[in-house]
Amino acid sequence: MPSNPDSSGRRPGVAARLRARAKGSGRNSYRRLQTYLIVGVQAGLAAALSWVVAAQVLGNPEPTFAPAAAVGTIAAALGNRTRRTVELIVGVVLGIAVGDLLILLIGTGAWQTGAVVFLAITAAAVVRGTGALMTQAGGTAVLIATLTPTVADLEIPRTVNALVGGAIGLLVVLVLVPINPLRTVRRVASPTLDLFAREMTDSAEALALGDVKRAERVLERMRVAERELNRLGEVVTAADEVVRYSPVRWHRRRTLGAYRRGVEHMDRAFRNSRGLVRRIGTTLRDNEPVPPDLPAAVEHFGEAVRLLHREFLAGKEPEQARQRALRAVREAGRACREEIGFSGTIVVSQLRTACNDLLRATGVGRNEARSMVRAAAEGQR
Repeated sequence: MPSNPDSSGRRPGVAARLRARAKGSGRNSYRRLQTYLIVGVQAGLAAALSWVVAAQVLGNPEPTFAPAAAVGTIAAALGNRTRRTVELIVGVVLGIAVGDLLILLIGTGAWQTGAVVFLAITAAAVVRGTGALMTQAGGTAVLIATLTPTVADLEIPRTVNALVGGAIGLLVVLVLVPINPLRTVRRVASPTLDLFAREMTDSAEALALGDVKRAERVLERMRVAERELNRLGEVVTAADEVVRYSPVRWHRRRTLGAYRRGVEHMDRAFRNSRGLVRRIGTTLRDNEPVPPDLPAAVEHFGEAVRLLHREFLAGKEPEQARQRALRAVREAGRACREEIGFSGTIVVSQLRTACNDLLRATGVGRNEARSMVRAAAEGQR
């Protein structure tokens, strides 16, 4: 008999899911605010300083592009700002060169503007420019083509403004208000690793209970969670740039280097784990035998991720995470020696690969990690 709807016309389960979704969305928004609030502070300060330098120090009567360039340097990407700044300036110069040359040859007008933009972006593509460089080249070409008849000597001030804005943007993010690299990475890594561990635990329970639908829900959540991993990679890139170029953060180079390598391997572990969960679903749909050691192995892997998270936060050598990952491999090896189906053997293979990635994330070298996994699979460790 169907459940009675509540006063809003929705079933209680639907209302609970909506509340949970709203709560989760609020948490995600708060975490993003914590991560990116510093970007707003940096952009505001850089815009104000670049305006002052362009207008008051250099006497530029049209300083608008200086703060625009500063904000573009900071907001275009949380990481790779040095490269973005170079692209911005090169794009401006390229747009000016192409625009000036064509205006001298074909004049100004609607079709001439289209031709100028087309050739400016084509030139940017020829020099292997990214989207940022193409955007700046095309935007500058538009301004040159449309404003040259009414504004004299636009080219030099715009180039100077690009240089001023880009330089001040870098000054702000690397010297005046640099992010705290470790705090920023930990703030993003913490919920990401926690989510990873929870999904592994949930997939182990789905395997133990034979719950296909639950395994499918885990897989869907892991697909959505890929955005969190991408954000973590973006933040680590920004933090790495800071410790390489900011004098006040140079002392964090070694520690951040370990985080950067760890995040790279954890990203691989997550993607391999997604394949693992997909095969868990296939194992259950095909009614293959599931030895008790197999869900136990997946659970131990989830606990290894959880331990790695805790040991990273505590600044400890992640020895417990390594031992738990090897325990997962041993359990999977025992499962493989029992009655197991085709998809079950692939689950074991994916688990070993993910455990290898996790060992690499803890700082173990490539060959050593392979040897450790192989020995654990054979029951030697």
